[in-house]
Amino acid sequence: MKQVENQTEPRKQRGLMIAAVARITRNGEEWLVPSQSGNGKYKVHLDGVYTRCSCPDYETNACKCKHIYAVEFALMREQNPDGSTTVTEKVTVTKRTTYRQNWPAYNEAQMNEKQQFQTLLHDLCRTVQNPVYSGKGRPPLPLSDAIFAVTFKIYSTFSARRFTSDLVEAQAKGYITKTPHFNSIFNYLENPALTPILTDLIVQSSLPLKAVEVDFAVDSTGFTSSRFVRWFDHKYGCVRHDHDWVKCHLMCGVKTNIVTAVEIRDRNASDTKLLPSMVETTARAFNISEVSADKGYSSINNTNLIAKHGGTPFIAYKSIHTGAGGGLWEKMYHFFRFKREEFLAHYHKRSNIESTISMIKAKFRDHVRSKTDVAMVNEVLCKVLCHNICCLISAIYELGLTPTFTALDENQTAGTLAA
Repeated sequence: MKQVENQTEPRKQRGLMIAAVARITRNGEEWLVPSQSGNGKYKVHLDGVYTRCSCPDYETNACKCKHIYAVEFALMREQNPDGSTTVTEKVTVTKRTTYRQNWPAYNEAQMNEKQQFQTLLHDLCRTVQNPVYSGKGRPPLPLSDAIFAVTFKIYSTFSARRFTSDLVEAQAKGYITKTPHFNSIFNYLENPALTPILTDLIVQSSLPLKAVEVDFAVDSTGFTSSRFVRWFDHKYGCVRHDHDWVKCHLMCGVKTNIVTAVEIRDRNASDTKLLPSMVETTARAFNISEVSADKGYSSINNTNLIAKHGGTPFIAYKSIHTGAGGGLWEKMYHFFRFKREEFLAHYHKRSNIESTISMIKAKFRDHVRSKTDVAMVNEVLCKVLCHNICCLISAIYELGLTPTFTALDENQTAGTLAA
C-alpha cells in the first residue's frame, strides 16, 4: 500500500502542474489534455463509473494517471442536496509567492531619491580623470561635469531647455563647476569618447553590491528611436520600413537588480556571442554562483565559460540540442530534461532581468531622443547608469549600504569634450 501511495503522489503533483499551466478543453464526453512533451493531446473520459485515459501510463499500469488528476483539478465539483452534481470549469493554480515590502525604507528611498541621486552621481563622476587642457581659447567643460549633466538630464526625462533650471541648482550645490548651455548637452552625447567611460561607470556603480549579489541573469532588449529604416523583404517581394532601435545586452544581479555588465552592439548582434564578455566583466569583481539565461544564450562555450568562473549555468536548451557535447554541457542537459522542476527553480531567477529591463524603461522611457548612432548608444548607457544609482539608493535605506567608488583605471582614455 505504501508503494502505491508513493507512486500516486508524483502523478498528482504533475497533474496539478498541468492543470495550472495547460489549456484543458472539452470535446463532447471527453477532455483533451496536452502532453507535457508537446506531442499531441490525450483523451480523458470521466463518467463517474469508469474513468480512463488514452496515455501509455494508464494503458500500461491501469492506474490514475496525471492527466486524470489534471482534469479533476480543473473541475470543481459541487454536490447538490438532491444528489445531482454541478460542474464548474475552473483551472486550479497554486498560491502565488509574495514577498514582503519594507514600506518605510521604500518610502524613504523614494522621497529622498532625487537628492541622493545627485550626491551619488557627483561622487561617481569625481572618479573620472579630467584631461588637462593645453589649447588656446575658452577651456571646455570638465569631463566630470559633462557626464554629470547628461546623466542627470536623462534621469529627469525633461527636455534640455526645461532641465536647465535643475543644472543651475546643481551648480549652486557644488555638484558642477558651471552650468552648460542646453545645446552643449546634445554635443556631449555626440562624443564617442563618452561611451567607454559611461560603460565603466556602470560597472563602478555596481561594485558596492558585490557582497550581496552572487546569482546573475542576462538578456537583451531594444530601445526604439525616431529614425526609420527601410529594407526589401525578399519573402513577400515588397519594401518595408520600421523604427530603428538600439539593442542593449545586460547582466544583472537577481536580488537588487543592479546591472553588472552592459554591451551595446548593432541591432542584429548575436546574444550568444556577447555573453562571454559580460560574464568576464562581472567575474572581475563578483563571485558568480549561478547564471540564468534563455535558450538564445545556450552553447557549449558559454556553459564552460560560466563554470570556469565558478558558476553553474542554468541556460534553457533548444529542441535541437542533445547532450552529445559531453562534460558539463551533457550533465546540465540531463538535469534540464529529467529534473525539469528542480532546474526551473533555478532558471526562473532569469525573470529578474526582465524586471530590470522593465524598471529601466518604465522610469527612463523605452525610447531614445537622440538621432545619431553614437548619441543613441550614450543615451541608453545613461539610462542604465541612472538605474544603477537608483538601485544603490534603495540599498542605502533597505540594506544600510554606504556606497564608495574607486577611480577609473589609469589606462582608461578620458577623452575631451567641446564646450
